[in-house]
Amino acid sequence: MAGYLRALNLTRQCVLCDRLEDAGGHAGKSRGLLGRDRLESGSGMLFVAGRFEPFMWMHMFFMAFAIDIVFLDRDDRILRVNHGLKPWRMSSLVFGARKALELSSGAARAAQPGDQVRFEPAPAEPAPAF
Repeated sequence: MAGYLRALNLTRQCVLCDRLEDAGGHAGKSRGLLGRDRLESGSGMLFVAGRFEPFMWMHMFFMAFAIDIVFLDRDDRILRVNHGLKPWRMSSLVFGARKALELSSGAARAAQPGDQVRFEPAPAEPAPAF
């Protein structure tokens, strides 16, 4: 994926993330946000499950800050949200999840299971919410 994506919560009519970067395949999935001391507000990382992975889960081992994690199904509907997941914790194990968004803590406060998410190319500068 070239550039950044923007994640919109169509159900709540709000921006979930302004600048979403791709984790970058298996190697990127292993590294994720490790080594960063924070996640800028409005930024996040997109993880996509492998073809034969029946579930997704994330760990916070060696992380330095809390995040929100949003798990999506193949139709980009929210299955589960883990709010404020702290360092050295593990997320929920979510069967049927095809994508996961790691967002700054508090960014997913309005997100609910069943909400529809849409991805689009991110504008050069963050746009106002709807």
